[in-house]
Amino acid sequence: MRRFRFIGFLIFITLQLATLVKAQEHAPLRVFTLKQVVSLAKSQSSSYRYASVLLENKTWQYKNYKSNFLPQLNLNGTLPEFNKTIEPRLTDKGSLTFINTHNANSSLQLSLGQELGFTGGHISINSQIKRIDDFQVAANGTRYSSIPYTVTYNQPFFGYRWLSWEKKIQPLKYEEAKREYLERMEIISEEASTHFFNLLLSQISFQIAKKNVINSDTLYKVSLKRFNEGKMPENELLQMELTLLNARQNLEQVALDVEGSTLRLKVYIGLVDDEPMHLVPPTEIPKFDVNEKVALEQAHKNRQRMIGFQRELLEAEQNLARAKGETGVRANLFASFGLTQQSLQFAQVYDDPSAQQRVHLGFNIPIMDWGRTAGRLGTAKANQELVKTNVEQQRINFDQDIYLNVKMFRVLRDQMEIARRSDEIADKRYIITKERYLKGGISLVDLNIATEERDKATKSYISALNKYWHAYYHIRRITLYDFELDEPLMGI
Repeated sequence: MRRFRFIGFLIFITLQLATLVKAQEHAPLRVFTLKQVVSLAKSQSSSYRYASVLLENKTWQYKNYKSNFLPQLNLNGTLPEFNKTIEPRLTDKGSLTFINTHNANSSLQLSLGQELGFTGGHISINSQIKRIDDFQVAANGTRYSSIPYTVTYNQPFFGYRWLSWEKKIQPLKYEEAKREYLERMEIISEEASTHFFNLLLSQISFQIAKKNVINSDTLYKVSLKRFNEGKMPENELLQMELTLLNARQNLEQVALDVEGSTLRLKVYIGLVDDEPMHLVPPTEIPKFDVNEKVALEQAHKNRQRMIGFQRELLEAEQNLARAKGETGVRANLFASFGLTQQSLQFAQVYDDPSAQQRVHLGFNIPIMDWGRTAGRLGTAKANQELVKTNVEQQRINFDQDIYLNVKMFRVLRDQMEIARRSDEIADKRYIITKERYLKGGISLVDLNIATEERDKATKSYISALNKYWHAYYHIRRITLYDFELDEPLMGI
């Protein structure tokens, strides 16, 4: 009875697996290489869209900064401002009285201004016209005044010149953003290759599991024949049945792993269909050498982090300059020259205008602030030293990381070649061992060992390929250099 239950369970699993395999065999077959998967990820994945939008955002920030150095033309106006109220007024004798007001004010002003980054000043040209309508006057209650033009210049002294510091820092930030985009593209390549090899390993494991089921089924039938002929003990036949059952269970589990890995890869590269994917292992390995000195030189020249070091040091200097400019002696010069006129008629408001000039020089000298200035300057200087120390340590770590990754890349390439050869040897050994077992020359234990070693070697080879290609894209990312083509990565 127990044996019939076992055979029924075995038949059920066989039918289920046969249905799954048949469905996969009749599904449309699409073949993908590693380069195709990486290309899809770098053109339509969510990670690619995020990197593109982030770069676009940084580009607009940079354009906004550049606009500070261009003239700004503005038109301001009030059309009109109506007033009907009671307001206090100062009389000729110095007392206050309340009067009724009923008027409307209208004005237009056109201004053209320009920041001067080399001096920190601001120059502008303005033109203005105003109209007042006094409704309490019985006749001719309209007045006009005009300022045909006014040239104004405002110059701070000894203060913090924010625009000159922006001119040093903003281009570095924009260059950082472009380099960061390139690095993100290589990160996408790394992650895409990881998903690729995860699915490839699942598919190869599925193929291995199918072969194991077929081989186990063949060996079970041979063993059953030997048992019936009295040439094999029952415990060895039971062991062969258990091996077949385990092989079928493993095939079912691996089939689920294939579905899960396929879904994860599709989600990452942006595919939304339900068609299966068949991956082809990369057989052509790029042949090139990575020199530590060249890798370090290119990393220093291309990496976003190196530009970030410059920016951090400049920002520390900027904070110190801001502290000095906002706490020390400050002065401001304001000067303007222009023409003005007033008239009862609009047509005469620009006739024979009079000159108008204004000059103002203000200053602020801190006399006693109870250590506030010293404390703020001391904090800025201490932060600057802290940034310098941190940058120096990060530079050391940066160089060490490049050196170690180059060494690791070489090791992984050698390990990949060893794993490939081990896979070939293990496969040949399994074929020889299987033939000897069928002839009765060796035991089932030896055959199981050869099977396990073959499966392990194949999976180890795929794992080694995964590590190698991950390291390949990682070297590109940390140097932004294509050693295969011997040229910098240019993705923008």
